[in-house]
Amino acid sequence: MAHYRCDYPMRWSDMDAYGHVNNVQYLRFFEDARIEAFGGRRSAGGSSLLDTGILVVAHRIEYRKPLTWRPEPVHIDLWITRLAGAQIDVGYEVYDEHEGEPRVVYAVAESTLVVYDLTNERPRRLAPEDVERLDALRGEPVRFRQRSRATA
Repeated sequence: MAHYRCDYPMRWSDMDAYGHVNNVQYLRFFEDARIEAFGGRRSAGGSSLLDTGILVVAHRIEYRKPLTWRPEPVHIDLWITRLAGAQIDVGYEVYDEHEGEPRVVYAVAESTLVVYDLTNERPRRLAPEDVERLDALRGEPVRFRQRSRATA
């Protein structure tokens, strides 16, 4: 499975009153990782997907273990779980990994993004060059522990 790894430096302000990273800060972690990953995937003309417009449609996050602030960065893996029409699904894992120790996973998540035409204010289909740029990051669906509940 192809991943983009981002070593994310935490900020003191990421902590909440309970002394661990606040749940909403994870969305900022994911946004920063996406900007770094997508900004580095440029077309032959030099533009990135960020230049043309991408909107967030949904997030699903599963918190696995509290993460406390420390000066060392936390790792974030990012990968593409699905490309279809105008939609990009992005998977994430926030973790620590040290040689000789088991991997500690703090959260897994998935974001659904839509490639958006900012001028015409509507979604636009992924161009073949967009798909080509993102193909190197394709991976498996996020493995959530909790199942989605069906609505009645």
